[in-house]
Amino acid sequence: MILVISSPTAISNEAFFINQLFDEGLSVFHLRKPESSAQELVLLLQEINPIHYSKIALHSYHYLAKSFNIKRLHFTEASRKQLTDQAFNGFKTENFTLSTSIHNIEDFNVLSEDFEYALLSPVFDSISKPEYKAQNFNLSIKKKTPTKLIALGGVSKDNCQTAIEIGFDGIALLGSIWNGDDVKNNFRQIAQNLSEVNGVKK
Repeated sequence: MILVISSPTAISNEAFFINQLFDEGLSVFHLRKPESSAQELVLLLQEINPIHYSKIALHSYHYLAKSFNIKRLHFTEASRKQLTDQAFNGFKTENFTLSTSIHNIEDFNVLSEDFEYALLSPVFDSISKPEYKAQNFNLSIKKKTPTKLIALGGVSKDNCQTAIEIGFDGIALLGSIWNGDDVKNNFRQIAQNLSEVNGVKK
């Protein structure tokens, strides 16, 4: 599984690049704009081809999901801890695909199976936040669960294979996509590296 997280801040021609990623085969895109207003998210979503809305996971303003027929919701660690298992069961009943963020294996091991996957970070030294250094996660204590574990933080074409080899079920890309000059080609190179060696689907 390969997913891409949006640039946290607005960039020029952003919707164009997002559409390019989908056209290149991206299956899940996380829309994370911590400093953006709901209206700013609406304007960005309106520029994305509607055929891709089902592949978008909202990190905030979850109420916008119904307006855009979005069926993926992401919960930060803080927001997850504010809600009950009953609340997440309710989202699942409404056919939402749920994901969340974690920062240690212990939290992953006690996650509700309502979550399809969890983003664990930082796995490698961050590209977008140089001060955000890799943690030595002990994946040997990871419990067997239907929830997939996705590597986030510093994932690039040079280490994406390593993430899978050490036990992750997929990767999340951020800095390696948006910090370069060619968004589409950045994604293509990483996807090719994984599919050729590990058979990981986009």
